[in-house]
Amino acid sequence: MKKWISSFVVLGAALTAVSYVQARDTKLMLPIAAAMETPDTQEKLVGSVKFYFGDQKPPKVLGKLGSDFSNRKTNAFGKSDETACNWAFLSALMALEQRAISLGANAVVNVASYYKKNTHSSQTEFECHAGALMAGVALKGDFVKIADK
Repeated sequence: MKKWISSFVVLGAALTAVSYVQARDTKLMLPIAAAMETPDTQEKLVGSVKFYFGDQKPPKVLGKLGSDFSNRKTNAFGKSDETACNWAFLSALMALEQRAISLGANAVVNVASYYKKNTHSSQTEFECHAGALMAGVALKGDFVKIADK
């Protein structure tokens, strides 16, 4: 009988610990500038598409080619929240960049966080949600052709 009770207590503690680990969803507001300056971002973005965050003013817009969003998650296990979030941010930017290239756009304007369809528009920060195992960033924007200077 004691063995059965102790097994039940251990199982309950294990289930509680597992649910706690899975439940973490920390909302972070991180600087765009720092994420854009990481070596991974410098290396992985093609560079032919310019990004304008929040209400930043681009050069003259010659035409709008569409709108879309990108929702990217990354493995956060063993990484700091900031490192995982910067990687998810880069992945979301890469997806927007590839979509822009496929449409013939050379810029993505009005880039905003779009986590769970809630918009947070900022020139200086992006929203990331980090858990024990995963981190995620969702971005949306408009694909445009801008006048080259």
